[in-house]
Amino acid sequence: MTADGNHWVFAYGSLMWQPGFTFLRAERARLSGYHRALCVKSVIYRGTAAEPGLVLGLSPGGECRGLGFEVAADGWAEVQDYLRAREQVTRVYREVMVPVTLDGPAERVEALTFVAEPTHPQYAGDLAEDAVVRMVREAKGTAGTARDYLMTTLQHLRSLNIEDAALERVASLL
Repeated sequence: MTADGNHWVFAYGSLMWQPGFTFLRAERARLSGYHRALCVKSVIYRGTAAEPGLVLGLSPGGECRGLGFEVAADGWAEVQDYLRAREQVTRVYREVMVPVTLDGPAERVEALTFVAEPTHPQYAGDLAEDAVVRMVREAKGTAGTARDYLMTTLQHLRSLNIEDAALERVASLL
């Protein structure tokens, strides 16, 4: 929470390009201690139980650049409810508060984010590259294809001048 009572959300995947909630401002942000990875088997939004897709999660180690969204204090409870309903459908993510550094006026804030839970059955961990490419190329769920998810995320990262070599590598192999 900031001095004025506002809150922050750290986004690293689809929340960057489709937040779905009202915010006061968005700033490029950096999270240390985690990296963005295609490490979550999507069995609803971008795949099915029979043919899971892969979506992004935060895994331990490294650094992740994304967006920080500032949320007004009076709308925080509603935003939390929305994010929990969206991100916690199968409980593959843990809801955590993390310190992030905003790029705008360099400022450190505590932000809500969702970290992949490595003990969950949908956690894919470090799959072989060919398995990642196959799952992204072939899977489709209620929100569309895993391929479209990846390409839209990459397009948004590029528009923010955020490089992600691992995601670029997967995209080049599709």
